Amino acid sequence: MDSALSDPHNGSAEAGGPTNSTTRPPSTPEGIALAYGSLLLMALLPIFFGALRSVRCARGKNASDMPETITSRDAARFPIIASCTLLGLYLFFKIFSQEYINLLLSMYFFVLGILALSHTISPFMNKFFPASFPNRQYQLLFTQGSGENKEGSGLTWPLCSEIINYEFDTKDLVCLGLSSIVGVWYLLRKHWIANNLFGLAFSLNGVELLHLNNVSTGCILLGGLFIYDVFWVFGTNVMVTVAKSFEAPIKLVFPQDLLEKGLEANNFAMLGLGDVVIPGIFIALLLRFDISLKKNTHTYFYTSFAAYIFGLGLTIFIMHIFKHAQPALLYLVPACIGFPVLVALAKGEVTEMFSYEESNPKDPAAVTESKEGTEASASKGLEKKEK
Repeated sequence: MDSALSDPHNGSAEAGGPTNSTTRPPSTPEGIALAYGSLLLMALLPIFFGALRSVRCARGKNASDMPETITSRDAARFPIIASCTLLGLYLFFKIFSQEYINLLLSMYFFVLGILALSHTISPFMNKFFPASFPNRQYQLLFTQGSGENKEGSGLTWPLCSEIINYEFDTKDLVCLGLSSIVGVWYLLRKHWIANNLFGLAFSLNGVELLHLNNVSTGCILLGGLFIYDVFWVFGTNVMVTVAKSFEAPIKLVFPQDLLEKGLEANNFAMLGLGDVVIPGIFIALLLRFDISLKKNTHTYFYTSFAAYIFGLGLTIFIMHIFKHAQPALLYLVPACIGFPVLVALAKGEVTEMFSYEESNPKDPAAVTESKEGTEASASKGLEKKEK
């Protein structure tokens, strides 16, 4: 996971090149300000809209849009898994040809990017379709096992388990086609705008579909990644090396020489998607907590959102002063946790905040309970029919 804010080419030698190589001309103050401001804006958009969409996602009934709930056990293991993945990528880039690795990664993220971008733009595109548009419903269903028809009842008792259950319509297929155009553009040109479109889509989908089950889990996750980020950025050169070598839309980039070279600019500042998604899912949790209080206020959401702006702004300032890549979570985690907790202390709602719990819609116990309820309902209906 790329989780560092860096400015790799601000008047410095090319990454991995000799120290006496030709250096890029220093970026202008206007170009630097434009790049940093754009990165900040691009980080805020998926957090804000992803948090709003996470509320609808939590209330949704479509199986294909059900959120993935992160438990405290998942949160505790995540920094270890992320560290192993990061180190594995670093070793791969050191041992094998970077060209072939990036080719495989490009194809992988090409498919994921198209699906993520299609899911992102679908709600917006629906407003542009005319009422007369022929919209047909489809369902992609893969199951394991088979169904058994109970003799004489006309009822089918499911003996199979769902592997994939995805519902879509003709409008979704149109969105998929438009996203494929962006995907081909990215695959052929690796243009920074195409990269950012995919990066924004990944970030928004992450904030929308990844749910923390409670605030304590969020603190565990952010605390663990705080240590992970600081270690891999300050303790080693692993994260920055992977970020520069990894040709995939796992970071948001913006050129500092845009004013001089236009859309063909190539002197980038970058922000890892981990610095957007990880604080973002915590901010989205606080929005759902606000709604659960039923006070018609979004105090904790706006507080954490302002804390994120403060933390990322501080990261950019420190990076600009010291001219060194910064672990953004070093500044974002204390801000995003500390500010809302202080507000809760002031309002006397600390207990309510840490006792707020979200159920896991994919929890086996919940599924079993739902099945038992369905079977009981079917049995009652059969008894009435026989009477």
